[in-house]
This record gives sequence, C-alpha cells and structure tokens, in this order.
Amino acid sequence: MTVFFIAALVFVAVAVAIVLRPLLKSNAPAGIDREKMNRDVLRDQFEDIESDVRAGVLDPAQAVQSRQELERRILEEVTGRTEAPVKPARTWGLPAVIAVSLPFAAIALYLHLGNLQGLSALPHAASNLSSINPEQFEQMTAKLAARLQEKPDDVVGWTMLGRAYRATDRHEEAAKAFARASTLTPDDAELLADQAESLAISRGRKLAGEPTRLLDRALKLDPDSAKVLALAGSAAMERKDYTAAIRHWELLLRQPDIGPELAQALQTGIIEARALAEGRKPSVPAAAGRVSGVVSLNAALKDQAGPEDAVFVFARAAQGPRMPLAIARVKVKDLPYHFELDDSMAMMPELKISGFAQIVVGARVSKSGSATPSSGDLEGIGPVVKPGASGVKVSISQTVK
Repeated sequence: MTVFFIAALVFVAVAVAIVLRPLLKSNAPAGIDREKMNRDVLRDQFEDIESDVRAGVLDPAQAVQSRQELERRILEEVTGRTEAPVKPARTWGLPAVIAVSLPFAAIALYLHLGNLQGLSALPHAASNLSSINPEQFEQMTAKLAARLQEKPDDVVGWTMLGRAYRATDRHEEAAKAFARASTLTPDDAELLADQAESLAISRGRKLAGEPTRLLDRALKLDPDSAKVLALAGSAAMERKDYTAAIRHWELLLRQPDIGPELAQALQTGIIEARALAEGRKPSVPAAAGRVSGVVSLNAALKDQAGPEDAVFVFARAAQGPRMPLAIARVKVKDLPYHFELDDSMAMMPELKISGFAQIVVGARVSKSGSATPSSGDLEGIGPVVKPGASGVKVSISQTVK
C-alpha cells in the first residue's frame, strides 16, 4: 500500500506541474523600447524630406526648416529619459488555487470511484488451481463464504462462491450463492442460467418449476446467450414442448462460434424433437446411444487409493464440449467395474452419447469425492471410439497433477 501512495503522490505532483507551467510562464509581450522606436520614426521622416526635395514638392527653404525641426526633436530624444520596459505583473491567485484543489479533487474522486480494499488484497494462494489440493480448496471456499457474511453486497464474491460450490458438487449451495449474486445484479442473464442449472441438478436434473422460470427471465434479458438457449431447449424438451426446444436450439446453431461437435449434438437433438413432435420415434438406434466396457486400476497405483474412494466413470465428446455426456459413480472396491453408459444418463438432453460421432470414456479416482478433477486424483482415459462401442478398456494409470 505504501508503494501505491508514493506512486500516487508522484503522479499528482507531475499533473500539477503540467497544469501550472503555462500559468506561471508570462505570455505578455516584452516592454516597449520607446527610444529606438522614435529614432526609427525620425529617420524615416528625414528620408521623406529628401524625397520631397528631389521630387520638387518642397523648396530648399522649407526643407531646411523641416530638417531643423527634426534635429531638435532628435536632440530631445537623446538627452531625455528612455522609458523602462514595462513588465506585466505576475498573478499567483489562480495557480495557487489549482495547486491546492487538484490533489484534493483527485483524492476525493478516488475515494468515490476507487476500491481501497483492493490495496490490501492478498495475492492468490496459487496461480495454478491444479496445485491446490481438495482440502485447500475447501478451506478457501469456507473463508470466502465467511467473508461474504461480513460483506453481503459483493456480487463477484457470491459468483465465485457459487462456482466453487458447483465444482465440488454442492449444487444446492451453489444455487443459493448464484441467487444472491443475481439479486445484486438482476439484469445478468448468465447468473440466472447458472442458478437454474445448479438448482436443476440439485433436484435430480429436473428443470421444471423454478429453474424454468429463471430461464424465462434470462431469455428476456439476453435472447442470444448460448448457455441460456441450451438450457431453455432442454427445459422445453423435458416438458415436451418440442417446438420451443427446436426454436431455441436452432437459434443456438446459428451462432458463429459453435463448435462442430456441439453443432452435431444440437442437430441430433433437433431431429429427435421433430420426430417426437410428429408422434414418431426418434431414428437414432438404441445402440448408438450407449457405450460399454470395463474400468480397472493399475496395480502400481493401488496403494494410493482407499477402498471407499469415489470412482467416476464418464463418457465425453472426443472433440467439443468437456461436459460429460453420461456419468456413473462407484467405489474403488468395485473395480474392475463393468460399465454401461447410455443416453438416459445424460446431464443435458442436447448433450448425449448419440449426438456425437466420436467419444472417449474416462475414469477417475477422486480423493475429495468431487466429480471435478483435482491434484492427487488418479485418472485414466480410454481410446477414441464411436457411440455403440462395447468392450472398451479403461485403465486408471496416472496421477492428476
């Protein structure tokens, strides 16, 4: 903080100097040298007399009289006093007012618009979240929650707390944190979508009721939000409003930054919605929405896992969104585990196994019990396969850094 104030004082001093310099520097013209000016005038008059004599305008007697008069005036100029150059008086009033008021105005403006708390903010505990173990993450989350009890109007803090809770699968608490942030900034569509998503997951992945009402508000605020459109389409599919689902997903498809894998998944969802709207069964074969195989733990890592540690088995797109298309949870003591993941286990209706051309199956031993990867977890990723593949082998053989 000391460095900040020193730097601030230096900048204020420089600013004051820049402003005062033109005010303190006299721009008035230099004093007038009356003697020199008069000599120049008289010399010009002598030349005029000579010109008039040559032109015949003056006769010699008049010329002599005129020269005598000029000589008398020259004598008076030489023997008389020359007026000293007049120097303009320098005024100090305005510069003094500016020199005093400018620093005070800068300080007042910073106190009104700045953030003094930021001067004493502690640096992040780690620049890379992967270096934080689950216990440290939980401690940081608890400290953030405690600080927000003292400063309940910190919208950024509530948003961060909601994301922290979501990362540790505490979705009900995440929904409450996002709700608090949304109350402070009611025009933020993304916060409403985050709240709706966490609330739906905490209720068994059901978007009906309050999550849908939140999404309706978000759509009015930002009808082009990708997350809002995706969730609104899922909510429409859930309540069998297939026309609305198609409309939302088609709007999302038109956005230029949609990746090819997500676009393919949305197109599959739209085809399914159209079929259901027409009373037909979706044309996607059942096998195309399923993948099966076995997950095992490498013998070299068995000492690093306890029998009650959680194991997450998941399928995700080989390229595209990182969100799991299907997920199952077992324990280390269940390994080797023969898995079968299908579209019924999708986290979102538009993101499921049958919607992608290529997928991968992975498994992770979570020390914290959270589905979010953290340092010290054990993980393995299987080969790239097509939906409908069977006999996929996944070996948990590496440590998450």
